[in-house]
Amino acid sequence: MNTVLWIVQILLALLFLFHGWMMLTTTTAVSQPMMGYVLAIPVPFRRFIGVAEILAGVGLILPALTGILPWLTPLAAVALVIVMIGAVLFHIPRKEYPNIVFNLILLALAAFVAYGRIVVAPL
Repeated sequence: MNTVLWIVQILLALLFLFHGWMMLTTTTAVSQPMMGYVLAIPVPFRRFIGVAEILAGVGLILPALTGILPWLTPLAAVALVIVMIGAVLFHIPRKEYPNIVFNLILLALAAFVAYGRIVVAPL
């Protein structure tokens, strides 16, 4: 189970690092066909989301890998669950169904990591 958790943590971390960077560099994000929603988010909030996703991506790996403050890893996963709930709620009125499904998948994976690192295989 520990191996599965590490794989999911690494994949989520890479994805959120990438998406966080895309949120911070709007010109890159807008060129992607599925990321037109980026311009609908106010710039300060978009920057906050980008920084939060980058920090959560780092938090999924670094504390667990170094053993320094390992309780931050499940906390980062819980924070990503909250971010994904917000993302789903953002996309629903815009009827962006592929994004909603993708966000629900990411929410489930982040919840899996949070549960796994708190209950099943704590660090």
